[in-house]
Amino acid sequence: MVLADLGRKIRNAIGKLGQNTVINEEELDLMLKEVSMALMESDVNIRLIKQMKDNVKNAINFEEIVGGANKRRYIQKTVFNELLKLVDPGVQAFQPTKGRRNVFMFVGLQGSGKTTTCTKMAYYYQRKGWKTCLICADTFRAGAFDQLKQNATKARIPFYGSYSEIDPVKIAAEGVEKFSKEGFEIIIVDTSGRHKQEASLFEEMLQVSNAVQPDNVVFVMDASIGQACEAQARAFSQTVDVASVIITKLDSHAKGGGALSAVAVTKSPVIFIGTGEHIDDFELFKPKSFVQKLLGMGDIAGLVDMVNDIGIQDNKELVGRLKQGQFTLRDMYEQFQNIMKMGPFSQIMSMIPGFGPEFMNKGNEQESVNRLKRMMTVMDSMSDKELDHPKASDLFTKEPNRIARVARGSGSNQQDVRDLLAQYKKFSDVVKKIGSIKGLFNGKNGDINPKNMNPAKMAQLNQQMAKMMDPRVLQQMGGMGGLQNMMQQMARAGKM
Repeated sequence: MVLADLGRKIRNAIGKLGQNTVINEEELDLMLKEVSMALMESDVNIRLIKQMKDNVKNAINFEEIVGGANKRRYIQKTVFNELLKLVDPGVQAFQPTKGRRNVFMFVGLQGSGKTTTCTKMAYYYQRKGWKTCLICADTFRAGAFDQLKQNATKARIPFYGSYSEIDPVKIAAEGVEKFSKEGFEIIIVDTSGRHKQEASLFEEMLQVSNAVQPDNVVFVMDASIGQACEAQARAFSQTVDVASVIITKLDSHAKGGGALSAVAVTKSPVIFIGTGEHIDDFELFKPKSFVQKLLGMGDIAGLVDMVNDIGIQDNKELVGRLKQGQFTLRDMYEQFQNIMKMGPFSQIMSMIPGFGPEFMNKGNEQESVNRLKRMMTVMDSMSDKELDHPKASDLFTKEPNRIARVARGSGSNQQDVRDLLAQYKKFSDVVKKIGSIKGLFNGKNGDINPKNMNPAKMAQLNQQMAKMMDPRVLQQMGGMGGLQNMMQQMARAGKM
């Protein structure tokens, strides 16, 4: 992600505090200078940087802070809060209501990724069970309707537009009326853009807005234009009531800080960020979670929400087997499927404490996805008996001819099958440990109850998990201490 470099520089600057024996005003000034330089290099407005720096210095009184560790924590927390102010205007974003129509009108300059973003947002809500649709009211750009039509068809989202009608106001009004009668809940109207801010663009936007009466006007902002974002956002918000912002192209070489800081200045909250070309390279923007991930602090609460969204906790049969310490190959297959549904690997990894957004680059991400797919292909060639056997590793060990058969059927080699079984054995051993923790599942509805965890058993479980993990992953998390901290955060997030 584009802001990975910013996050790394800020983490390094704050991390140096932990290496100093004495923390005083001189060390604080040095740290703030490095943080400020990182923000300037990322195109954040100089006025906002100075304000952040002054606020941190005014909030910290070294005479009132006792103990080196307390100073470090207090300084880190203060910097975190000030960075949060840069990306959070303190305005509540519009929340659509289930069971009624919610009209989103997209505005922005041509080339900002508006049409693609419309589809991404429709797809995002569609996956969450909303009835979504798209309307192309862009008659200025040649091929605009073809692009939206192609995107919508691929994502299986209903759409409306016209090759013959040249009045965008009429198309928008007819589309909203049509989809409203058909009971659609999320109606997204894509409007025309221009290469630059022109009077004709703003006049057209105003007419479309008056015709469809949108619940939320979304300004799509291209991260690559730097501090020019501020002037753009102001101009658009003066014409139509911009209620929220989506920042695109944060996967490019753009610095991105200008777009984020411009949002705070114009008091329009960011609701999503686009991080790639694929339809699921689209993240809900939560300021606190964003800054946490930027600083490598993770977003365990967001990870728990993501897991809950795909309904893993609703699998009562799996939970029942976990209580008994049982885990089959079919269970592993289903969890691999769930992981694939959760979105890009880099997005998931950045939610885990200790992992910066840059930890998994596109190459590593694709390699991990391919490995999962290969393992699932191998399991596709297994019989029901093999997939559902409570001790599948023992079954394949006693009858090695099964390995040869599965390898032939999946178009892989026998070593691939053995690697899969070795991975399964590691998962299975951890599940046995979980099942052996007395009282662990005594929470409501069979949920895990962290208060009942036996410390000795949990230490054994952490050791077992550490053996399963890639050494560089464990090191990135801060070793066993980092792993234990992650488990504690997951327990706390699960109770939210």
